[in-house]
Amino acid sequence: MYEIKPEIFQLSNGIRVVYLHAAAQVAHMGVTILGGSRFENPDEEGLAHFLEHCIFKGTNKRKAFHVLSRLDSVGGELNAYTSKEEICIYASFTKNHFKRASELLADITLNSSFPVKEINKEKEIILDEINSYLDSPSEKIFDDFEANLFKGHALGNNILGTQESVKSFTRKNLLNFVSRFFTSDKMVISFVGDVSRKQLEKILETDFIACKPKTIETPSNDYYGNTKFKIKTKESNFQVHSLIGGLAPSYIDDSRRSMTLLTNILGGPALNSRLNLSIREKYGYSYNIEASYSTFMDTGYWSVYFGTDKKYLKKSIELVYKELKLLRDKKLGTLQLNASKEQLKGHLALGLDSNSGLMLGLGKSLLLFNQIDTIQEIYESIDKLTSIELLEVANQYFTEDNISELIIDSE
Repeated sequence: MYEIKPEIFQLSNGIRVVYLHAAAQVAHMGVTILGGSRFENPDEEGLAHFLEHCIFKGTNKRKAFHVLSRLDSVGGELNAYTSKEEICIYASFTKNHFKRASELLADITLNSSFPVKEINKEKEIILDEINSYLDSPSEKIFDDFEANLFKGHALGNNILGTQESVKSFTRKNLLNFVSRFFTSDKMVISFVGDVSRKQLEKILETDFIACKPKTIETPSNDYYGNTKFKIKTKESNFQVHSLIGGLAPSYIDDSRRSMTLLTNILGGPALNSRLNLSIREKYGYSYNIEASYSTFMDTGYWSVYFGTDKKYLKKSIELVYKELKLLRDKKLGTLQLNASKEQLKGHLALGLDSNSGLMLGLGKSLLLFNQIDTIQEIYESIDKLTSIELLEVANQYFTEDNISELIIDSE
């Protein structure tokens, strides 16, 4: 078994760092901030994502062109993403350009100037991104499902925001968001590459020293609701798109491993998942069917998505419910359980094959859990799962009383 052994340390200003040495020519570094879309105020929908775009548009000492060219000119890559709970700014580069990358990431994170002219240009780009997303029902249905499942809470807001909210954003909004969340207590730096820890710590202390902790705690916005719905709409699509799901354990819940394994059995990436073997392979009703499980700090949700021809919709839904009932009613035999565990562990191992993905995962784990589980610990927790535990979790979350449906029918 390949084991990763990251080291965790803290800079003098409180920023947590997770470091993993990897003997590779290419290194990866990211700055992950606890400031995703769920922390936006009611009049800020989409602001975290807007900031992610605008953060590359200039700093106190660089114009947008120089920000974008600093790593690209030496063959590196600079990127960012926004999720419900975090913003991450990250880079990949050859190890001899580590100092250049660290200084640039620090400059972007701590000194972005948000020029008004660039802000206005970026609004048009994001409005186009929103229109593009509206043209993709297989993506849009997940956001619409979340909007209904977490109705009335920021978790239900679209990360992109709305056309109205994006048009309203100002430089003052961006600077206010940075002051609230881009602080050392809400920030984690992750690094995977062939640079010594001593050198990494020295450079980071220099580059990120200006980042300070926040003295006023951000108000909590925990989610306690449970909205159930069955909605069917019509749009001009060729296919019918369906999402079936409900609430699930948070990422600090002890039952999250059981839910992960159940979701993998039901409709994970493997070709032998139950839904794939039934709906796609046996009946040929759907080209794309998958189950997923998304976790947040205080809740989560599971879902089954498929696209199909209108004439197969009713039968496909019945087959999904049949598989959910089977997981509730019949515990896995010893051979099935062990095979499912080995498959999940294999998927986790494949995820470690990318140093870039590993760097992002380590940063997120430290930010949200304040710890990094070893592969051995994760495998052991999977091995400890029993058929009875899986049955109990299935009966808690897969019961029909807790299941919601969203169907986008074709006109």
